[in-house]
Amino acid sequence: MARKATGKSDTKGGTTNNKKSRPSGTAVARRPSSSGGGSRAQDSMGEAFIKLLQSPFVAELVAVAATAALASLAEHGFTSGGEGGRGKRAGKAVKAAGKAAAAAVGRRLSNEIEEIRSAAKAGAKG
Repeated sequence: MARKATGKSDTKGGTTNNKKSRPSGTAVARRPSSSGGGSRAQDSMGEAFIKLLQSPFVAELVAVAATAALASLAEHGFTSGGEGGRGKRAGKAVKAAGKAAAAAVGRRLSNEIEEIRSAAKAGAKG
């Protein structure tokens, strides 16, 4: 017959519970900021980061990365052939797709920087 579950231990010594008490959550100590407007500065930084993520340039970089990754995956070719090395092949394909995406974003960023430099030189001359 099944026993009723209790929180007490069934030892002969009469002890009820040998568990050490542990805090149930993690406590984080707040440090007072040196300036009174610390939270406002963090709020403005957060808003600036959100605006950056919503910018057309970041959307374009994500599109470039996704296109390069998809092209790399298509180039690598997934077939329903032998099942033995399929996991390794998929891992290599994903790794190659990540490298292609990073390279495409790097090229796009370097092109943008060169355009900015050339526009700054043209603006300084004129």
